[in-house]
Amino acid sequence: MKKLINNLLYVGLALLALNFTSCQDEFEEVGGTDEQETIQANSSVATLIKETSSKDGSYDNIVDGASCFAVRFPYTVEVNGIEITLDSKEDLHAIEEIFDEVDDDEDILDIFFPITITLPDFSEIVIENKEQLLEKAEECFEGGSDDDIECIDFVYPITLFTFDINAQQSGEVKIESDEQMRRFFAELDENDLISIEFPLTLKKYDGTEIVVQNNASLAAALSNAKDMCDEDDDDDYNDDDFTKERLDALLVECPWEVREMYRENVNQTDQYLEYLMTFKEDGSVTVNDRIGNTINGTWSTTATNEGVLVELDFEFLVDFNLEWVVYELDDDKIKFYNDNGNKIILKQRCDTTPGEEPNPNILRELLGECEWIIKKVTNQGEEIERLLGYEFKFMAEGMVTLSNGVNTSEGTWEIGLNSQMVLSLMINIGDEEGVSFEWPVRDLTNSRLKFEIDETDYELVLLKVCDDSADDGDITEIRNIMMGGAWNVALCTEGEVDITSEFTGLDFNFSTMHQVEVSLLGNVTAEGLWRILRDSEEGLKCYLNFDSADILGELTEDWKIISVTATRIELKNESGDGTLKTLVFEKP
Repeated sequence: MKKLINNLLYVGLALLALNFTSCQDEFEEVGGTDEQETIQANSSVATLIKETSSKDGSYDNIVDGASCFAVRFPYTVEVNGIEITLDSKEDLHAIEEIFDEVDDDEDILDIFFPITITLPDFSEIVIENKEQLLEKAEECFEGGSDDDIECIDFVYPITLFTFDINAQQSGEVKIESDEQMRRFFAELDENDLISIEFPLTLKKYDGTEIVVQNNASLAAALSNAKDMCDEDDDDDYNDDDFTKERLDALLVECPWEVREMYRENVNQTDQYLEYLMTFKEDGSVTVNDRIGNTINGTWSTTATNEGVLVELDFEFLVDFNLEWVVYELDDDKIKFYNDNGNKIILKQRCDTTPGEEPNPNILRELLGECEWIIKKVTNQGEEIERLLGYEFKFMAEGMVTLSNGVNTSEGTWEIGLNSQMVLSLMINIGDEEGVSFEWPVRDLTNSRLKFEIDETDYELVLLKVCDDSADDGDITEIRNIMMGGAWNVALCTEGEVDITSEFTGLDFNFSTMHQVEVSLLGNVTAEGLWRILRDSEEGLKCYLNFDSADILGELTEDWKIISVTATRIELKNESGDGTLKTLVFEKP
């Protein structure tokens, strides 16, 4: 039956071709009712098809500043002095993370030329230097915009029927991708006639699908999609374009926790850290401090040419009383900014309700689900670094183990109320006094637990790790790279002090069971612990723990992973006093 339909279609195309030669202006009947209609190569429908299947170049505006082309992966850039090799769209987030580390500094990005750029028709051009790139970017429309339609996509495969009037030949082509579709239409001759096999499925930006039955409905769907969503074709690499309505809905969705607070360039984070803000639809907002007090106020938003503004007004929380510019908006993070060094960073906390104590059953279930890694443990203000990266296993029968991958200690655990009637995790491991304590619950999320006594400066922070993070592709990839042979310290700085020479001649071998060996001239001189973890608040981290008082002790940190290649690993850590430490491993 399908063959019969196709043959009839070819006959129809041939007849239409005869009509075309005598009356070209009446070729395309867009509003017709026939399910199989022909398309002229330079028609409005063909133009919409080309715009929908064009290569989108807006996703990498943080690099090239132009939406009408994209840089082909892989390529290398230097961001604020940090070299990064980009292999995919996901790697572009690393650039924004570096830019966002300091909000008021000058962000510098340099591209390592030559690079290859891909144009909307999927053709490619080699760019030899920055001047050529800027010249090409200037050819884009003002603001970096392009002609492509990004809010709707074709669902492939799609079958096209062709007829060449001059050669009197018909054909059938199966299209599998945007690139094939765009190249196909680019190569058409004005004498070619095209017909689409309907029905055809389109997928909108929100994931919903629509089915079109003819050229008229196809043209309408593609044309309407042009203004259906924000294609983010401007040069705002931060990708934080949003509406007042979206911000309003996000603010009232869940409580928001204060993570950073600056007022007139003075860091007020310690004073307001973990205050919980609850925005309500009636314009009221409540703030709960760390000891349970509630402060009431009001909030409102205004859409302006500079973006969406949030005005906060409290009688007793005057540091928050400003009209704030919302300059970054994610699903779980909002950044407010105001001139003269005023800033608030909020983190969404859908896991908690202000004024409610943590549920002991939730804590018990969480502890038993997976392993928990020590991120930080402090007793009376003294951080116990030798326990960094150790792993807790909480078992249902009240037994608990603490291990560094080689040595394991055993003890007991239970959940109950301490002497102050606060829900606590009570751990007793006889040979490890550093964690044997009644730990009051301070913060409870699905992937992170915090226990704390402010008055005596006791703190325990745990990160959840399930199945050794085997389902996290980034973690497994970094581990495999690190276990690929010996590494040397190429750079180690602490503030302005360079201590790289202290590690000359030392080979670092990262192996399974989270063990790392340090060798000098082939002889093992020290052993330690290493882990690659994903911190829900701080991203990918590399834990190094050398329980040592010598120079290796300087490497005992939870390092933030800045970049990883097959031959180079760059890590950074910022201490409590603001000192920035850098550690770079390279292959010998």
